[in-house]
Amino acid sequence: MKISTYQKKEKEYLTNSERETFLLAKNLAKDFKGQEVVLLTGELGAGKTVFTKGIAAGLGMKDVHQVCSPSYTLINIYKAKYPIFHIDFYRLGKKAEILDLGWEDYLGQGIIVVEWAQKIKFDLDAIHVTLHMGKKDQRKITICF
Repeated sequence: MKISTYQKKEKEYLTNSERETFLLAKNLAKDFKGQEVVLLTGELGAGKTVFTKGIAAGLGMKDVHQVCSPSYTLINIYKAKYPIFHIDFYRLGKKAEILDLGWEDYLGQGIIVVEWAQKIKFDLDAIHVTLHMGKKDQRKITICF
């Protein structure tokens, strides 16, 4: 695992619909080189899976409707320009459960997108995305990279 050693840049966005959240993620993913880790945090219903669908679209995935939260399967793998490893820690409670999953074996193998990433208790060189719910469909999205 890479430990972050450089200063991060932070940008804040305001989206007013699922579509805008999707497009923000799609535009972010267009510059991906194939080994990025995206850590998503936000409350239930904040748009983490919508954001993941946008990343998949930005990487050329043909049917983004296949993207769904892997709450029970824990890891979904999608084919796109680069493999996408979509991981969900929602049902995992302990650090040992997260480490036992072996998800870190996917580092460097493609794009890793982690929902409920606040459960990771160690530093990781990643793009951190925090989604905050506002009124109706509005979201304040902070991206730190």
